[in-house]
Amino acid sequence: MTTITESDIRQLNALTLAYMGDAVYEQAVREHLIRSGRVKPNTLHKLATRYVSAVAQASAVRAMEADGFLSEGERAVVRRGRNAKAGHVPKNTDVQTYNYSSAFEALIGWLYLLGRTDRLEEVIGCAIGHAEKEKEDGR
Repeated sequence: MTTITESDIRQLNALTLAYMGDAVYEQAVREHLIRSGRVKPNTLHKLATRYVSAVAQASAVRAMEADGFLSEGERAVVRRGRNAKAGHVPKNTDVQTYNYSSAFEALIGWLYLLGRTDRLEEVIGCAIGHAEKEKEDGR
């Protein structure tokens, strides 16, 4: 396996970061749901979509920006992710929501690849908490 340096990670394309972040966040959500006592596969899948949908991810990263939760470096990664050109039009959401969702995933991928596990857990925890609050509020 080739070693990738911190400098290399900082230079990665935002969509590459999002690719990694998608997998990391999906796994974290699955673990969260299982640890909270939900075990039926069909139920797990339906519940997971409330957390990992483009709408949920976009809403979470927007809330993090509005609350000043993100550092300057994290905001820069979010901007890069939001402005990345995916080359295709999303099927189930509008372009702006899709761009913010990609920005969220890029942030998760960036933190993961840099090995910033404490901060990664904080960001994921914030996003999961936001999704659960949205669910409670009926959104």
